[in-house]
Amino acid sequence: MTDETTQVVRNADKSRYDVLYGGELAGFAAYTEVDDQVVFTHTEIDSAFAGKGLGKVLASGALDDVVGRDKVIVPVCPFIVSFVRKTDQYDDHVKWPR
Repeated sequence: MTDETTQVVRNADKSRYDVLYGGELAGFAAYTEVDDQVVFTHTEIDSAFAGKGLGKVLASGALDDVVGRDKVIVPVCPFIVSFVRKTDQYDDHVKWPR
């Protein structure tokens, strides 16, 4: 997801999705990729960028990319768990951890 000030990019070298705001790194969602599963383990938004809705932008951008790559979302991070539970958009692409 992108607009003039916000961009979500997959940073495969660091196993995370970065959210950029005005060209600056504002936060990330860390993941581990195993076979066809992308396990989201931690999400963090820098406090300097709080209140801009970047967590939702990051989550939707990351999850859309996972779906677009025909992978399975495994939400472990509490933020991603909460985000997925608030929408049915990703239901067909989620595998809940046991």
